Amino acid sequence: MKQYTDIFLDFDDTLYDTHGNAVIALAETFKYFQLERYFDDPQVFYDNYWKTNIDLWGRYSKGEITRDYLIVERFRQPLCMSEELRIKSNESTSAFKDYCLQVSDIFLDYCSSKPGVIEGAHELMDYLRNKGYKLHMCSNGFHEVQYKKLKACGLSNHFNTIILSEDAGVNKPSPLFFEYALRQSGAKKESTIMIGDNFQTDILGAKNAGLDTIFFNHWPEYPATEPVTYEVKALKDIINIL
Repeated sequence: MKQYTDIFLDFDDTLYDTHGNAVIALAETFKYFQLERYFDDPQVFYDNYWKTNIDLWGRYSKGEITRDYLIVERFRQPLCMSEELRIKSNESTSAFKDYCLQVSDIFLDYCSSKPGVIEGAHELMDYLRNKGYKLHMCSNGFHEVQYKKLKACGLSNHFNTIILSEDAGVNKPSPLFFEYALRQSGAKKESTIMIGDNFQTDILGAKNAGLDTIFFNHWPEYPATEPVTYEVKALKDIINIL
């Protein structure tokens, strides 16, 4: 088996339960802003948030939209499912943008304070550290939010390097991100492996940059579309590889 010295790890939904924590935070945000005034059925808002969020993050990772656009639009679009809020948005675009930013700020505060991790995350990270691997977080997440999440879930001290797309100036899956990550970490391509849950962003990105990969496939609706070095269904299975 090939020997690795360095491991690049995606954070959101690979180690940190971003989706699960966000589900809770979204409900808290809905309550905080009393959005029941505009939505008889909260699920209408929730469903449109997730649909919009997935689309926007996909476009953001490709460099098609900016961070600022994503932050506003992921709430503007689901909020405008309410006719009353859609009218307010049309009456004053600037004021409604500010409102969306307020919603985003509260939501991100709720999200980043949650400690939830994917099952087996702490055990895997403890195992990898004890084995002597150098661990490097590779994320497209926003700078101030990711550090809060790391602290909240107790994984801050496990990483040798924190590598964020905002610092790299380019997002995964761009090869330029992984070139930046190799420079920042001091890792060598031939002895580094990438672990991630997003096939397009994490796995194809790393593969195209010449890295071996472990695809953490826990989203059945998003399967691998190309061969990978390794594939697992649970984080505990990575221990059998590394």
